[in-house]
Amino acid sequence: MGERIQISASVPAEMDGDRLDQVAARLFPDYSRSRLQAWIKKGELLADGKQLRTRDKVVEGMELSIDTEPEEVVGWQAQDIALDVIYEDEHIIVINKPAGLVVHPAAGHADGTLVNALLAHAPQMAQLPRGGIVHRLDMETSGIMVAAKSLLAHGDLVAQLQERTVRREYCAVCIGVMTGGGTVNEPMGRHPKQRKKMAVLAVGGKPAITHYRVEKRFGHHTSIAVNLETGRTHQIRVHMAHRHYPLVGDPTYGGRPRIPKGASTELVEVLRGFPRQALHARALGLFHPETGEEVHFECPLPEEMQQLLAVLEREDPVIASDDPLY
Repeated sequence: MGERIQISASVPAEMDGDRLDQVAARLFPDYSRSRLQAWIKKGELLADGKQLRTRDKVVEGMELSIDTEPEEVVGWQAQDIALDVIYEDEHIIVINKPAGLVVHPAAGHADGTLVNALLAHAPQMAQLPRGGIVHRLDMETSGIMVAAKSLLAHGDLVAQLQERTVRREYCAVCIGVMTGGGTVNEPMGRHPKQRKKMAVLAVGGKPAITHYRVEKRFGHHTSIAVNLETGRTHQIRVHMAHRHYPLVGDPTYGGRPRIPKGASTELVEVLRGFPRQALHARALGLFHPETGEEVHFECPLPEEMQQLLAVLEREDPVIASDDPLY
């Protein structure tokens, strides 16, 4: 077993009178409800130093504390899957995730994921919450990710993400010609009718902030750099579609491929055949969990995005403003 899990948190006013297991799930989101309930029953999760039942009510100011040995992730198997490692030490590992690789096991993807690969590469990560994963990329998004290899790093990275001090930059190719960059500050949540999709919500969404700037304009497309202030599921894809600049190759939020009028055969082929949303996480900045030193990592654009941009450069030149777009 690795380092002991020793964490605590105070019950805030808005949770006064709620059930212990419900409050624990909100205060310690890195652990599943079933695992927290097991710790309550074993006396490893205490309220003001006392053992309570899962259904007992808590009061404002109560100190909930966990002191237990880490448990191995059940059902997640180590698998020999190639990893593109950018940086690694005893606390963190930074990898370049290819498009098509799921981050962790879930319904429909029981194995063959990044977590399965990491458990084979560094078996001690099985003792960490979610196998060391602290943030995610969509399956069809490529690029840079950091994962924790120690409890110290896991707690520190989660705190940095919550405090929004982790800097993440993406490259995206959008449909439409932008006049300039900007910020999308629109709350997000599950689509009210299509539960597999996310959406901008007028009521009940979580804060979501996306900053973007134009890197290259083409005749009918724009290459942008995107910085995330928050990290909601599908955030860039939803926010850019909300601004009416959906990502190339995104069937979920962009609809059918849009082919410009008079497009060359090569441009038609690359737009119709692009295999995924044109989104790549290219840079990551954070404070090293052990040293506190500011570190920065980058990874190059994958070949298919380089090819997309090269074809747009040649076959989708900037046109006069009064020419038809599509």
